[in-house]
Amino acid sequence: MNSKKNISDILKQSYFWDVDIKSGKPVSKRLVIERIFSLGTLDEVVTIIKHYGKNETEKVLLDLNYMDPKTLNFVSKYFGRSKTEFRCYIRKQSMPQLWNS
Repeated sequence: MNSKKNISDILKQSYFWDVDIKSGKPVSKRLVIERIFSLGTLDEVVTIIKHYGKNETEKVLLDLNYMDPKTLNFVSKYFGRSKTEFRCYIRKQSMPQLWNS
Protein backbone atom coordinates (compact mmCIF):
# COMPACT_ATOMS: atom_id res chain seq x y z
CA MET A 1 0.00 0.00 0.00
CA ASN A 2 1.22 3.45 -0.89
CA SER A 3 1.21 5.50 2.31
CA LYS A 4 2.89 8.61 0.84
CA LYS A 5 -0.41 10.21 -0.11
CA ASN A 6 -3.75 9.91 1.66
CA ILE A 7 -6.22 8.27 -0.73
CA SER A 8 -9.08 10.48 0.50
CA ASP A 9 -7.27 13.53 -0.93
CA ILE A 10 -7.50 12.04 -4.42
CA LEU A 11 -11.10 10.78 -4.43
CA LYS A 12 -14.25 12.72 -5.20
CA GLN A 13 -16.57 13.24 -2.23
CA SER A 14 -19.58 12.56 -4.48
CA TYR A 15 -18.67 8.84 -4.62
CA PHE A 16 -18.95 8.69 -0.84
CA TRP A 17 -22.25 10.45 -0.15
CA ASP A 18 -22.76 8.43 3.03
CA VAL A 19 -19.24 8.74 4.46
CA ASP A 20 -17.10 11.79 5.19
CA ILE A 21 -13.80 10.75 3.61
CA LYS A 22 -12.21 14.14 4.30
CA SER A 23 -12.70 13.84 8.08
CA GLY A 24 -9.38 12.07 8.60
CA LYS A 25 -11.02 8.91 9.91
CA PRO A 26 -9.92 5.75 8.11
CA VAL A 27 -12.22 4.61 5.32
CA SER A 28 -12.68 0.92 4.58
CA LYS A 29 -10.48 -0.30 1.75
CA ARG A 30 -13.35 -2.47 0.55
CA LEU A 31 -15.69 0.53 0.35
CA VAL A 32 -13.17 2.63 -1.57
CA ILE A 33 -12.40 -0.12 -4.09
CA GLU A 34 -16.06 -1.01 -4.56
CA ARG A 35 -17.17 2.58 -5.14
CA ILE A 36 -14.34 3.52 -7.49
CA PHE A 37 -14.75 0.42 -9.64
CA SER A 38 -18.52 0.95 -9.80
CA LEU A 39 -18.64 4.73 -10.21
CA GLY A 40 -15.16 5.99 -11.07
CA THR A 41 -13.29 6.67 -14.28
CA LEU A 42 -10.54 4.49 -15.72
CA ASP A 43 -7.91 6.93 -14.39
CA GLU A 44 -9.36 6.61 -10.89
CA VAL A 45 -9.38 2.81 -11.19
CA VAL A 46 -5.70 2.87 -12.13
CA THR A 47 -4.99 5.20 -9.18
CA ILE A 48 -6.70 2.78 -6.79
CA ILE A 49 -4.72 -0.17 -8.17
CA LYS A 50 -1.48 1.78 -7.74
CA HIS A 51 -2.44 2.80 -4.21
CA TYR A 52 -3.56 -0.59 -2.86
CA GLY A 53 -1.60 -2.84 -5.23
CA LYS A 54 -2.96 -5.11 -7.94
CA ASN A 55 -3.10 -8.26 -5.79
CA GLU A 56 -4.88 -6.60 -2.86
CA THR A 57 -7.38 -4.84 -5.14
CA GLU A 58 -8.11 -8.07 -6.98
CA LYS A 59 -8.56 -9.95 -3.70
CA VAL A 60 -11.12 -7.40 -2.46
CA LEU A 61 -13.03 -7.47 -5.76
CA LEU A 62 -13.15 -11.28 -5.79
CA ASP A 63 -14.70 -11.21 -2.31
CA LEU A 64 -17.44 -8.59 -2.87
CA ASN A 65 -21.01 -9.77 -2.27
CA TYR A 66 -22.48 -7.56 -5.00
CA MET A 67 -21.21 -6.00 -8.19
CA ASP A 68 -23.38 -4.72 -11.02
CA PRO A 69 -23.10 -6.78 -14.25
CA LYS A 70 -21.22 -4.10 -16.20
CA THR A 71 -18.59 -3.69 -13.47
CA LEU A 72 -18.26 -7.46 -13.08
CA ASN A 73 -17.63 -7.84 -16.80
CA PHE A 74 -15.02 -5.05 -16.77
CA VAL A 75 -13.23 -6.41 -13.69
CA SER A 76 -13.16 -9.99 -15.00
CA LYS A 77 -11.61 -8.82 -18.29
CA TYR A 78 -9.22 -6.34 -16.63
CA PHE A 79 -7.77 -8.90 -14.22
CA GLY A 80 -8.07 -11.85 -16.63
CA ARG A 81 -10.35 -13.80 -14.30
CA SER A 82 -13.44 -15.84 -15.04
CA LYS A 83 -16.70 -14.41 -13.72
CA THR A 84 -17.24 -17.68 -11.88
CA GLU A 85 -14.33 -16.82 -9.57
CA PHE A 86 -16.16 -13.81 -8.14
CA ARG A 87 -18.29 -14.26 -5.03
CA CYS A 88 -20.95 -11.89 -6.36
CA TYR A 89 -21.43 -14.05 -9.47
CA ILE A 90 -21.64 -17.29 -7.49
CA ARG A 91 -24.07 -15.71 -5.06
CA LYS A 92 -26.30 -14.39 -7.84
CA GLN A 93 -26.43 -17.81 -9.49
CA SER A 94 -27.51 -19.47 -6.24
CA MET A 95 -30.44 -17.10 -5.68
CA PRO A 96 -33.64 -18.05 -7.53
CA GLN A 97 -35.27 -15.45 -9.74
CA LEU A 98 -38.96 -15.62 -8.95
CA TRP A 99 -40.43 -12.99 -11.23
CA ASN A 100 -38.84 -13.49 -14.63
CA SER A 101 -41.04 -12.44 -17.50
